[in-house]
Amino acid sequence: MSDIKDAVKEKYAEAALKAQGGGGGCGCDPVSQNLYSDAETRGLPEGAVLASLGCGNPTALAQLHEGETVLDLGSGGGIDVLLSAKRVGPTGKAYGLDMTDEMLALARENQTKAGATNVEFLKGEIENIPLPAAAVDVIISNCVINLSADKGRVLQEAFRVLKPGGRFAVSDVVCRGEIPDAVRRSMELWVGCVAGALEENEYRRLLQAAGFVDVDVEPTRIYAFEDAGIDDVLAREVSGRVMGAFIRARKPA
Repeated sequence: MSDIKDAVKEKYAEAALKAQGGGGGCGCDPVSQNLYSDAETRGLPEGAVLASLGCGNPTALAQLHEGETVLDLGSGGGIDVLLSAKRVGPTGKAYGLDMTDEMLALARENQTKAGATNVEFLKGEIENIPLPAAAVDVIISNCVINLSADKGRVLQEAFRVLKPGGRFAVSDVVCRGEIPDAVRRSMELWVGCVAGALEENEYRRLLQAAGFVDVDVEPTRIYAFEDAGIDDVLAREVSGRVMGAFIRARKPA
């Protein structure tokens, strides 16, 4: 488990430094392409956009409201936190949580550039969220929960920090059916969002086990991996079985 965490940290630290230097972020294409509209990214610091390594656009799908408190698990360069902050307005609050110092530094720099005053970036791990119980209205996350080696724990923590009636609305990578062991074993793919992805029904089960209700998994993109730089045989094996999905659930009121 610590091997996975170290690999994730290393990869995302490198991506943060690249984005700060004006280079592109992620090696996890085709997962991270074309997720945000020009209207959304207009006015955001370039570093926030370049460091976006997600697989979806949870802020567009989460239906955030004025005055709400939002937490982004694995906030990276801060793009989803800054977009959320705009949606919840000055009476709301957007937290970002990340374990990588380089990403936090980049996110705080982006926050300053964007002039966002209702934003706070926290250092920590998504398995141990540094917030009290019932602290937030909405949890979002963008292709990060699948990077955790203990997803059940992440979902329990998400449940804990949500207020009663609070919403879980994340973009993540999920699988349909079996994924070959060779893919699961590849750390490169784990950090590239694929190997750690949960099977769709297992994701539902873990959410329900944590206490969530109204669980819904909605595919947003089915991936083909011809150009993903992975072995052709493996690419054929996983093509069509791995998808970006929007996962919604609710903490009972």
